[in-house]
Parts: sequence; C-alpha cells; structure tokens
Amino acid sequence: MARKTTISSMDDDDDGDPAVGGGAWDGVLSRGAAAAGGMSAGEQEQLDDELRPARLQDVVGQRDVVERLMILLEATKKRKEPLGHLLLDGPPGLGKTTLATVIPRELGTDIQITAGPSLNAPKDLLPYLTNAGHGSVLFIDEIHRMPPAVEEFIYPAMEDFRVDITLGEGLNARTINMKLQHFTVIGATTRSGMLTAPLRDRFINREHLDFYTQEELSTIILRNSGKLRSHMDPAAAEEIAMRSRGTPRKANNWLRWTRDFADARADGRITLEVAKAALRMKGVDAAGLEGQDRRYLETIITVFGGGPAGVQAIGHTMNIPADTLEDEVEPFLLREGFIQRTPRGRTITAKALAHLGAAEKSLGRKASQGDRPALF
Repeated sequence: MARKTTISSMDDDDDGDPAVGGGAWDGVLSRGAAAAGGMSAGEQEQLDDELRPARLQDVVGQRDVVERLMILLEATKKRKEPLGHLLLDGPPGLGKTTLATVIPRELGTDIQITAGPSLNAPKDLLPYLTNAGHGSVLFIDEIHRMPPAVEEFIYPAMEDFRVDITLGEGLNARTINMKLQHFTVIGATTRSGMLTAPLRDRFINREHLDFYTQEELSTIILRNSGKLRSHMDPAAAEEIAMRSRGTPRKANNWLRWTRDFADARADGRITLEVAKAALRMKGVDAAGLEGQDRRYLETIITVFGGGPAGVQAIGHTMNIPADTLEDEVEPFLLREGFIQRTPRGRTITAKALAHLGAAEKSLGRKASQGDRPALF
C-alpha cells in the first residue's frame, strides 16, 4: 500500500511567524494530513492545517478536555514513559485531529497518520506498527471503520506491544512473535457507539469533545483572520460565530468565504455588513440554517402538514437519499429543536415555524383542510 507521510517533531525555533500559522510544522502537517485523507491537494485539509494551533495552550475551547490532557502530558514527561492510548470522540469538525497532532508536538515525538477505511487488511497496518518508535504516536482517524480483522490484529499491539505474524500455510505454517516499541495509539471517531467493547476498553484515556460556545468561536475566528492576514471587525466575527453551528470547522469555512467576498466585493476589510452580505449570498440565515435545511423544514410543513413524516418519505419528496438527511441535515435541526423524532416520524416544532415565518400560513392550511388538527 502507499505509505502515509510521517510527521516528525520539530524544535520550538521552527514555529515560524504566528501570523501565518505554525511555520514549518504546519507545512509538514499539511502534507501528512493530505496523504492521510487520500487528497494530494485538498483545499479543505490545507485550510484546516493552516489554521490549526501548534501548541495545546493555544487551543481555544474544550477547556476541561485540554486541562486533563495537560495533566496527562505533564505526568508522562515526568515519568519519561509513553502516553497511554487515547480515544477522542465527538461530532465532526470539533478538533479531534487538531488535538491528535498537537499532542506529539508537546511530547517532542513523531506521529504517523492513517485512517480506518484505508486499513483493509492486517498487512496494511503492519508497516505503521513496525516503524513506530518509542513514545511515538500512531493516529488513526475514523477508527470505528477498521475491518474486524485489522481490529483484532491491533489488540496485542496495543496491550502487549507485539504482533503475531503467520508465515506459510497448512502444516508448514509457523508464527513469528515480533516485539514492538512502546508507542501510543490515538484514535478519533465520530461514532463511538460503533466501536466494539474490546477495542474501546484498550484505550486507557477517553475524551469527548462537545460543541463550542459563540464566544469561543468568535475568538477562533478573530485569531484565524490574523493568520489569513485579513482585517476583521469583532462584530463580524460574532456574526460568523453565530451562524457556525458551534463547530470550528464550519466557522473556518465561513471565515474563508467572507474573506474572499471582502476581497472581491469590498475593500478587503471584513465588517459586519460585509459578513452579513457574504453569508446571505451563501444562503446561511441567522440560525445557521442553509438552503437544504430550510427546504427540509418547508417540505415537512407544506407536503406533510407539519408531520409526522418518515425520513424515507421526506427523502423521496426532496429527491435526496434518506441517509444523507439523517447524517447531514437532521442532527443540527434536532439539536436546535427545529424538529422532533417520534415513533411515527419527524414533526415540525413551533420554533421552526416561527423561524421560517410560516406559522400562520401552516396553521391556516391545516385548519382549512380539516383533515388533521393544528399542532401548535
């Protein structure tokens, strides 16, 4: 298989200009992350790498998680032994990869990056295990997507730091026991419930990342606008943060878009008016809803009378696969209370009706049809 790029630790002198990111570290990290995702020039990953903090103390948000990680790292460095295996779980875009790449820099060690879907067989994982140095980090993104055979192969590597390799077949087969250096596995997953109990229990440390507050996102946006050499008003940063769904990745995406909009349609300065105009062109409203989100809500209101409606029926009506709705659209709507999931299907809420400005119209239609009572 094609090997992923290995990221080596670098001295503090290599941090580079903080206004443009993490210097040499970010340059190497960009290539490693792109290789891990199978993208040689993926703009999204390059953007993420430019804006990622280089030190744990520079991480904004997730204060409880960061504080516990600082304790782990301090104790590890005092004992001069490898860090225990660490599992990071939480929704996409909250900084799991950022923390995973910051930790080896704090420890002054190397990191290898791969992803669960790319490990199709134990032989794909073996090079990473044999090349792992003492105290180094093996970061496995989307670890819940590893095949069962690979998962079982990594058990002894994580617990006893050894691998059993079978050579030959049948009566001539023999097993070689290979000792490994004591290394650290950092796993990241967006669906921790899909991890098997044996794999989950082998992680000594486990941290859950939650959504960010608007104040934390504003701080991130202002800091990253400086890294992108853009002038941004604090009010504009608050406006972008309000529409970013509590997710730094989404905030960075909107920051990049408003920066392009300001350079093309304004004088390059991101003011509150420029930010509002840029996000309005993208179809992002004040609650962070995008065009597909509003279309989903309007479909339940206009076609299904406010619900309940099954996700399959909604998907067929919108001509969108049901799993796309469940994975991309519904999580935020559920979290914000715009819809409810009931045994009979999805129903609209009063908050969604008020937000869409369709409460009176929706209730009037139901009353005139007379086939079902008003919901609110």
